[in-house]
Amino acid sequence: MVELVPLPLVLAANWFVGKPWGERAAAMLAGFTALLLGLFGVFDMAGMPVLTSAGLTAQARFGVDAGTVVTAFAAAGFIFKPIRRDLSAILPIDPDSPVHLMALVLCAILLGTQVTSIAFTDVLAANNAQPPLSVLDLFEDELPFLIVAIAGVGLLIRRNAPASFERLGIVTPKWWHITLALAAAGIFYAFAAQMDGLSHGFTPQIAHRVDATTQHLFGQLNTPLGIAALALLPGLCEEILFRGALQPRIGIIATAVLFASIHTEYGLSLDTLAVLVIAVGLGLIRKYTNTTTSCTCHVSYNLLVGVGVSGLALDGAIAAELVLVAVTGYAVWSLRRRTAPSP
Repeated sequence: MVELVPLPLVLAANWFVGKPWGERAAAMLAGFTALLLGLFGVFDMAGMPVLTSAGLTAQARFGVDAGTVVTAFAAAGFIFKPIRRDLSAILPIDPDSPVHLMALVLCAILLGTQVTSIAFTDVLAANNAQPPLSVLDLFEDELPFLIVAIAGVGLLIRRNAPASFERLGIVTPKWWHITLALAAAGIFYAFAAQMDGLSHGFTPQIAHRVDATTQHLFGQLNTPLGIAALALLPGLCEEILFRGALQPRIGIIATAVLFASIHTEYGLSLDTLAVLVIAVGLGLIRKYTNTTTSCTCHVSYNLLVGVGVSGLALDGAIAAELVLVAVTGYAVWSLRRRTAPSP
């Protein structure tokens, strides 16, 4: 579970909160992490294979090494309080918080390493080289997102369970939140289908490779249990980390870019752009409702993708979508009318 590597850093940063030396300790720990990453890149560039896999060309290897070093420098920049203070003018972060400091550094490392990998390596071939995913594999891949999210908000360290759930946006949804989630899932599904059609029309070679990769990775999950796992596990775990824990601090766009970067099974394709747009949509749902609603939307979207909609079912789905959109629109209009100030 490589996703759990940041967990000790996240736990330490939470423990540092309130300590007079907490910010300095977090800066030192984050700085050491960035330095270690940068040294890996430098050593690999010097001929010591500590980062990249075999089979890369010299140019690709240099790109990965240089990208790693650049990522380390970019992440290290957040150690300096003036940079965090300037950033706090546009993002709701506390420049004095050890947790926010560590979150910024870790997010920069994740984004930089993911972008480097996508830009300079054949991520589709790498995914095809992996064994097909089982339900257990999916559980092991997704659970760390949930663990890091819960640790990140300081459960049992600086927040109790109710406060942690509130911070993550996990609340009881209103009825129209559910209809909104279902309506948005249908819209996202239709949008993704159109983007997939454009991908096959304009970049057929890449589209066929993406199809082959996704079929290879998820083909064994084409069972009722597998489809349920594909809907629930990413829909819950990823939403709670990205929309629940990270978005309130780093914003919708940065969270969406980070979210899209972890979906390497799509490589550099229009499908990745679709993931980015859908991530922005999920972010807006989180902003104006809560994480429970964005989870419901994500799970519903994944379920639609897993089951597929065609033939007579498509006509029923379109009719249901129109009803959901109308009901949700009326609910939002009614709510805005009731809360509008009297003239």
